[in-house]
Amino acid sequence: MEESFEYDEKLYEYCKTRDLDLRNDLLSHYLFIAEIAAKKFVGRGVDYDDLLQVASLALIRALERFDCSRNVKFGSFATPSVIGEIKNYFRDRSRSIRLPRRATELLKKLYEVQEAFTSRMDRPPRPEEIAKEMDVPIETVYELMEAKASAQILSLDETVQGQDGERSLADLIGEESEEYVSIENADFLKRSLGQLTGEERSVLIERYVNHKSQRSIAEDLGVSQMYISRLERRVLTKLREKLAAE
Repeated sequence: MEESFEYDEKLYEYCKTRDLDLRNDLLSHYLFIAEIAAKKFVGRGVDYDDLLQVASLALIRALERFDCSRNVKFGSFATPSVIGEIKNYFRDRSRSIRLPRRATELLKKLYEVQEAFTSRMDRPPRPEEIAKEMDVPIETVYELMEAKASAQILSLDETVQGQDGERSLADLIGEESEEYVSIENADFLKRSLGQLTGEERSVLIERYVNHKSQRSIAEDLGVSQMYISRLERRVLTKLREKLAAE
């Protein structure tokens, strides 16, 4: 309860000052909102990490829009915004394969013409023959064929013919090399650590390389454990934002 009151006070302070460190502290504290929202949409074809990135960016925007004078809890304000952003993300993804209604109707007619022509002539129709049957320009037929190809989703279990016989599409999909991932991660950390202060780098290395406790680091530096805890949260939030931006 005391912690909740503490962050309510910080929210009011941030609304007045727009202090960057204060914002990072607030985002670190309220990150659980993004995590809970992202977990609600797991299992719908998008990785949790991608959903969390969308939710985290939505959380940042919610904090920037939040008006303390309205006397509304930040969680009550931010949660619908975060969930709405995730739903928009799914909607935008689906648009990449969703066809306009007019094109859908023409595609249906295209299928019917192809099936009837093949049954009648014992061969598939040529584009110009389809255009004549449908009474549309041949350019429209080519556009419909392209739309048909882009809207058609194949299963990874679909088999294709290769030199060594039939293989599934899943067997032909390359995997991301762990070595490339390690190189990218090392490069990101090198660039990111270079943008931290000496104290921030030192605390991060002591915590995650030397595996020291916050209490031990605080004793070495002659500061309070709370100071180390806040500094660590601030640094991790800074790295998360940089990673999300990239």
